[in-house]
Amino acid sequence: MTADQPWYRTSRRWGQTNLVEIDPDRYDDAWWRTYWRQTRIDGVIVNAGGIVAYYPSKFDLHHRAVNISEENDLYGRIVASARDEGLAVIARMDSNRVAEDFFLAHPEWMARDASGEPYRAADKWITCVNSDYYNDYLLEVLAEITRRSAPDGFADNSWAGLPRRNICYCENCARIFRDTKGSALPAHTDWDDPVYRDWVRWNYDRRVEIWRLNNEATQAAGGEHCIWMGMLSGDLKNAAERFNDQRRILRGAPFAMLDHQFRWLGESFHQNAEAGKRIHELVGWNAVMPESTPMYSLGRPAFRIAAMPKAEAQLWSANGFAGGIQPWWHHIGSHHEDRRQYETAPAIFQWHEKNEDVLFDRTPVADVAVVWSTENTDFFGRDQAEERTASPYRGAITSLVQAGLTYVPVHADDVRGAIGRFSLLLLPNVGALSADQVAAVREFHAAGGSVVATGDTSLYDEDGERRSDYGLADLLGVSAGEEVHGRWEATDPNIETAGNHTYLRLLPARNTGGGGMDVSGSRPARHQALAGFEETDIVPFGGFLREARVHEGFETVGTFIPRFPIYPPETSWMHTPETDIPALVVSDRGDARTAMVLADLDRCADRDQQPDARELLAQVVRWAIGSGSKVSAQTPGGVAVNAYAQPGRTIVHLTNSLATTTLAARQDQVYPVGPIEVRVAKPEGASAVRAVTLRVAEAQADAVDDGAAIRISLDTVGAHEVLVIDWA
Repeated sequence: MTADQPWYRTSRRWGQTNLVEIDPDRYDDAWWRTYWRQTRIDGVIVNAGGIVAYYPSKFDLHHRAVNISEENDLYGRIVASARDEGLAVIARMDSNRVAEDFFLAHPEWMARDASGEPYRAADKWITCVNSDYYNDYLLEVLAEITRRSAPDGFADNSWAGLPRRNICYCENCARIFRDTKGSALPAHTDWDDPVYRDWVRWNYDRRVEIWRLNNEATQAAGGEHCIWMGMLSGDLKNAAERFNDQRRILRGAPFAMLDHQFRWLGESFHQNAEAGKRIHELVGWNAVMPESTPMYSLGRPAFRIAAMPKAEAQLWSANGFAGGIQPWWHHIGSHHEDRRQYETAPAIFQWHEKNEDVLFDRTPVADVAVVWSTENTDFFGRDQAEERTASPYRGAITSLVQAGLTYVPVHADDVRGAIGRFSLLLLPNVGALSADQVAAVREFHAAGGSVVATGDTSLYDEDGERRSDYGLADLLGVSAGEEVHGRWEATDPNIETAGNHTYLRLLPARNTGGGGMDVSGSRPARHQALAGFEETDIVPFGGFLREARVHEGFETVGTFIPRFPIYPPETSWMHTPETDIPALVVSDRGDARTAMVLADLDRCADRDQQPDARELLAQVVRWAIGSGSKVSAQTPGGVAVNAYAQPGRTIVHLTNSLATTTLAARQDQVYPVGPIEVRVAKPEGASAVRAVTLRVAEAQADAVDDGAAIRISLDTVGAHEVLVIDWA
């Protein structure tokens, strides 16, 4: 820590030995101190209290680990060692659950279901966020820990209480909700019920309040820099299910901690960069944001004391660095028979230390702002958030990554701040938009930005109530109809069905050959939004599409082909080869272009892993960006591109996102990917390249100057490469 900066600005690498109850008698202080030095950490995360106390707490009900006493204070010993090593200390809590003796002493603090039975998790009881357990008891525990050991800050693993699927009907919740909202608690989940929607928003407010109360307690006891940080999920849907409005929580926060460890099922490592960028946009790009990187094997099932495959940790952390995430190794327990888990972190952490100059104090450079919001997940996604919001968002991100396009996630409330920063807004099925958010999108377009939207974007208000038409109908050139085709959900691949055997027709036809197979003659040109699809008039679809009326002045470049039989093969021919049902509508208005992708290509890209869906959506985005792209790449797929600016520099992360297994924690090899050509537009004021340095290969690279931009070619990328371009 420097004299002019607090610990949360300068502690950039972290380590955590997540203690277990038998560790007081087996913790090897000297060994772990050596490991701290090998991994170049600046701070440690130490179990203090909550479910289990690792110090002699004065609270009788604060369950102690084995043999904890004043003479055997494991937490205190680790803190003393950390201070001796010059490390910052975060006291870790896990506060939401209690043992049976606690439950019997304070039944009034427990969360309860509609029948009055307490909620349980394994052999523990779950406490209610509206009880005095949160309002008083935990605050006293935080103060006790602070007085004993003066930690720099606190983290809490399960601070947010019950997830959204469980309504707490305890006396505390019933009384406070009635006093606050004037009604009884909702009887069950019903998104059409205003009372249920009030209950959802009320729960968000309470989590924001808990964040505030805990920070007030720790700062009162430990000073202004002793901040409390509930660990945050990096996954949009998971955060919503836990009532974490991260935009509200993190505005003004100086630091964020991510507990984000799983890849999307069937997807790749690039989601770690997505999480980093999305949350940096909320907390600020100057904030340090470490993320728990387990050295043990996750996945389903998880193997808590077996080593994570080294390749998995390398690829996950490299993609995290590309999103502005800092490393934080994490072991379960202080003693391991599978010692392979100690072999992974040193090289990752040493590289991070060596390259700090290009990993901090930088701002993102990207062409696309991908719009999201917690409200869309809740009030439009409702009980189908996976199909309605999460899958389209993932599919959109993956389509951009596979195409070598650069993006930053931007909250719907921050669209006005995107004006001038990005060339294009991409709204992947952002059905729920408020009137003000709709107005912000219009302002972005009026300022010269292009807009690409998919699915039901803007058809619903902030409560998830349907509007009479798209809120952006005139901008996107379509008005919503009532007829729909297909479904959100995936078809069971084990059931032979033609239910989703549908296609999209690209216009105009180029490959019919006048009824024959010979298409060697002149063929009509197509709109540039369809570039790359010249050799086909159709692409597989199988998704969901809402019929719409196209406004005058907008062009339909793709239509819907209804389903027809799959089996037997003799019947598998288009019974209705052409319709006038629009699937893709575009408009050229100078540099500010629009596209309404009525067909849910983003969802198909994720759910069905359709290459054509990914490429078609990406091509629409390329066209809408136009010729002014800041940074992009041509890759064979599997390489994510993320770029940043420093004074006189552009920094480009190329991260290997190739997953050869559909399950997290099973990737045991890094397979190099290439070739790759990176295009970087010259920043304002730059006339030429001074040097291009490869920070992983520790070599120089050549750049070809084509006037407005430079091009850099690499044969392959292993786990990652970082290009540092110094401008003259």
